[in-house]
Amino acid sequence: MINVNVTNLRKNLYGILEQTIKYNEPVNISTKNGNAIIISEEDYKGIVETLYLSSIPGMKEKIMEGMDTPLDECIPEAEVEWQCMK
Repeated sequence: MINVNVTNLRKNLYGILEQTIKYNEPVNISTKNGNAIIISEEDYKGIVETLYLSSIPGMKEKIMEGMDTPLDECIPEAEVEWQCMK
């Protein structure tokens, strides 16, 4: 994580944002009143997706089970019967 004070952020805003986007490196901005974090849109979307999946009862366990399943025991994607979640 990059740490920068608000004065240096103002001076280098474009470069810091470019680095955050290119390398997904969060930026901790310190001010007199507290700190704030800048993250890339990609990281933000990942966090939102993780929170969404975590909100579905039993989803974490299904994901962990899937991660522990050897690839040779998995069925091909073309044979998967997709279900819409409501």
